[in-house]
Amino acid sequence: MGTRSIVLVEDDEQLQSILARSLRKRGHDVWSTGLGAGARQLLASHAPSVLILDINLPDETGWDVLRWLRQQPDLEMHPNVIMLTAFRPLKTHMADLAPYRLLNKPFPIDALLRLVDSDVDASTGMVSP
Repeated sequence: MGTRSIVLVEDDEQLQSILARSLRKRGHDVWSTGLGAGARQLLASHAPSVLILDINLPDETGWDVLRWLRQQPDLEMHPNVIMLTAFRPLKTHMADLAPYRLLNKPFPIDALLRLVDSDVDASTGMVSP
């Protein structure tokens, strides 16, 4: 496990704080926001290896952010995307946008930490040995 650069997008301030603190304790660099617009700014300026993205945001959906990210050929990054949700997502979103993983809220923080720490090739979704 190495240090990861992470953009965390979660509008629940308490959950955002807990997740960011837990990830930083593991040695990761974390930038966080609670808005889709903030996510776009952070993604454009930090090129993270992991994007943790809540689906229901106040200004747009996480799916909108992910769709935007997939359409950015000039951004030199292809982060592993972990979607967070309290609701069952549409199968079409999962198929079309293909996030690395989906975590249903509430989830154990250890589950998120294991996903972040795994060495996964974002282009293939395969875990490296």
